[in-house]
Amino acid sequence: MFKETHPILGTRELEKSLDFYIRLLGFALAFRDLSDPTNYAGVRRDGVELHFQWQDEAEMSTTRLRFLVEDPDALFAEYRDKQVLGKRTRLADTPWGTREFALYDPDGNALTFYRDLKKSEVRS
Repeated sequence: MFKETHPILGTRELEKSLDFYIRLLGFALAFRDLSDPTNYAGVRRDGVELHFQWQDEAEMSTTRLRFLVEDPDALFAEYRDKQVLGKRTRLADTPWGTREFALYDPDGNALTFYRDLKKSEVRS
């Protein structure tokens, strides 16, 4: 049966994507191919692994990923300190019962980080 999923995000500049996810988002390099230039690599943070593959412009489209995290407040602070967040990025409780924030990577992929609100946190 199914055990995991490893999304593949398209990128126009693999090294720039790896730098963003490793240096700014706190992921670690999991693997990379040995071709020159490298066109496929993966990063990992805790139980999440993302793969990146070089794509030409015609193959690129926006991907949206939602990451279930333990503490979006702490992650928001970490990313704010690294100046990863846009000026309009906000951490907020949503009407659908989550606490979350979102950002875009250098290739325009949308990344949302969230946790479910406890019943006592949900506003009526």
